[in-house]
Amino acid sequence: MNTIAEHIADFLKEYAPFDNLTFHELSQIASKIRVLNLEKHAILFKNNDVLHDSFYVVAQGTINLSIIADAEETLLNKCHTGDIFGLRPFFAKNNYTMTAKAREESILYAIPISVFRPFVANNSDVLNFLLESFAANTRHTKETNYKGKLIPDNAFYSDTQSEMQYIQSLNYNNSPITVPITTTVKEAALLMVESLINNILVCDENNNPIGIITEADMATKIATGRFPITVTVDTIMASPVVTVFENVSLAEAQLLMIKHDVTHLCVTKDGTNKSVVKGIISEHDLIVAQASNPGVLIKEIKRSQVPKDLKEIRDRLGDLIQNSIQKNIPISHISNIANEINLALIRRAVELSILDLGSPPARFAWLSIGSQGRKEQLLLTDQDSILIFEDVTAEKYRDVKDYFLHLAKKTTSILEKVGYEYCPNGHMGSNMLWCKSLTDWTKQYNSWMNTPGESSNDLSSIFFDYQIVFGEPKIEEALENIIYKNAQNNTLFFDFLGNDALKKNSPLTFFKKFVLEEEGENKDKFDIKTRALMPLIDGARLLILSNDIKGINNTYLRFKQLAITDTKNADIYLNCAEAFLTLSKYRTLEGIKNDDAGQFISIKDLSKLDREKLKNALAPMRELEELIKSKFQLTQFS
Repeated sequence: MNTIAEHIADFLKEYAPFDNLTFHELSQIASKIRVLNLEKHAILFKNNDVLHDSFYVVAQGTINLSIIADAEETLLNKCHTGDIFGLRPFFAKNNYTMTAKAREESILYAIPISVFRPFVANNSDVLNFLLESFAANTRHTKETNYKGKLIPDNAFYSDTQSEMQYIQSLNYNNSPITVPITTTVKEAALLMVESLINNILVCDENNNPIGIITEADMATKIATGRFPITVTVDTIMASPVVTVFENVSLAEAQLLMIKHDVTHLCVTKDGTNKSVVKGIISEHDLIVAQASNPGVLIKEIKRSQVPKDLKEIRDRLGDLIQNSIQKNIPISHISNIANEINLALIRRAVELSILDLGSPPARFAWLSIGSQGRKEQLLLTDQDSILIFEDVTAEKYRDVKDYFLHLAKKTTSILEKVGYEYCPNGHMGSNMLWCKSLTDWTKQYNSWMNTPGESSNDLSSIFFDYQIVFGEPKIEEALENIIYKNAQNNTLFFDFLGNDALKKNSPLTFFKKFVLEEEGENKDKFDIKTRALMPLIDGARLLILSNDIKGINNTYLRFKQLAITDTKNADIYLNCAEAFLTLSKYRTLEGIKNDDAGQFISIKDLSKLDREKLKNALAPMRELEELIKSKFQLTQFS
C-alpha cells in the first residue's frame, strides 16, 4: 500500500463510522480515495447540482452546509475535521438540496460510493451512522419554493427505546400496476404514463412477482435503442425482484435497498416471491416517511432557534401520531414516542429562554404536570407546569425568584407559539404561585396533604402527576420524597382524594346508554375526558400513592404495576389498563378528526361496533369504583 493511502487509512480509523472497519478494509477504501484541496469560499456543490459519485470526509479545515430560501442564506451545519457530509448519493437519486462551501482553506477526502457501498451493506453500524449523519445535515421545510424536496433522509434512529424504530411509519402504493409476462414494452410504457407511475410489476398467472420495470429500464434499454419497443416485458425487466413482508420497517427497507442496490421493493403476502403481490415500496416512499422519523424530529428540535421551527416539528408530530394510529400501532408505543418529542420541545423552549436571559442564578427544575406529567399528551392541549428552584439566602430570594419568573414567562410564551395553549387555571411556572423555592413547595405540599380542602389554593390532583423536563433531577427526587412521606397513613388525604375520584358523574345511564351533554355547544355529545378517562386517571393516582409506589406517573403503567403489587385485584387493574388505552385511542381519533382536544365525542357518528367497544371500555370503571370505596371505606354514591 502506498504511503498516502496508509496515511489516509490511519486518519480514518480515528473517526466513526470507519472505526467499525478493519485496517485491511480501510486500506482497500483508502487506495481509491481522491484528495481535494479547496480554496477559501470555494463551492464543492450547490443546491440542485447533479449528485457526485463520492461522499466527503473533512481532513482539514471547515465546510459550511447551507440553503438559500427567500434570497437569504441559512447555515445548516459546519463540518470540521473527521465529519462526513455529501451523503445524498447514498440515499436518494435527486439532486443536491444544499450548498457545500469551504469556510477556510480545506482538504477533503472524496470516497467513491461504489467502493464504500459493500462495506455498508454488510455492516448495520456503519449504515446507522451514515443515516444519522445524513439526517443531521439535512433539513425539512414546508416552504413552497422548495416543493417539499428538503426532507430529512434519515431512516434509522438508534435509541435505547426500541419504540423509536418500531413506530416509523411507511406508506407505500398498495395497489401497484401488474402485467403478465406476454405484455409488450410499449403496452407497459403506456400503462405507466396513464397511471402516472415510474414502475410496473411483471407477475405470473397467480399474481406472484417475477420482475420489475422502472423508468430507468425504459431509459437505458429502450430509449438508447438496445431493444425495440415491441419486445415483451421479460426482455428488459429486472429479475428476480427483492421482496418484503407487509409490515417491513423503514430501517429494514432502507438496508435492503442498499444491500441489493435497487430502488424498489415488492411487498408480498409472506415476504417471498412465491406469494401474492400486496404493494410496491419506492425510494421516494422512504424519503417521505423519513420526514416524520422520531429520531430526526428530536435532532431538529435540538437545533431549532425560533418558536416557528418548533411549531413546524409539533405539526409533524401530529402527522406521525395520525399515521401510527391508522397503522394500528399500539397506543402505548405511540404515547411513548409522543412523550419523548413533547419533552424535547418543552426542554428546547426552556433552553432558548436561558440563552436569551443568561445563566440561572441557582439550580432549578422545570416540571411538566397533568397530562404531560403523565406522558399522556397525544393531542395539543394546554400547558401545565411548575418551577422549583433550590433554597437561597433571604437577601437573594427576590432576585432569584424574579429571574425564574422571567424565565417561566418566556418559556410559556414560546410554548404558546408552538401550539400549547396557556392553562386557563393558571397552572404554569409563569404564575408566581407555582414558581418558588423547594422549601416553599414543601410547605405547599404539606398544607395540601395534611389539611386538604382547607388551603386557600385548592388542591388540584394534577400536582401529583409530574415529570422533570429540564434542570436538576435531585429537586424532583426531593419533591417525590415530600409527597410520599406525607402520604404515609394519611387517612384524611386519601379520604379527600378518594371522594374526589368518585364524584365524577357516571358515563352510562341505568339503562346502559351513554350520558350525553344536555346543553351548550357540545349538546348530545359524550364527554370522554371527564366521564371516562378522568375516573381512571384519578383512581390510578390514588391507588399508586396509597401503595407507596414511586416513579410511575403514567396511568396505563400505574394500573400494570398495581396488578403486580396487589395480585388479589390484578384482574380489575389489568382491565382498567386496557380500558384506558381504548378510551385514549377514541379520544385521540376524535381530536385528530376535529383538530381539537378530542374531549367531546359524537356517539351518533360512531359505527355500531365502535359504540360497543367504547361501552365495553367503560365496564371496568364500576369495579374500580367499588374497589376504591371498600379500600378507603368511602360511602360516596357516584
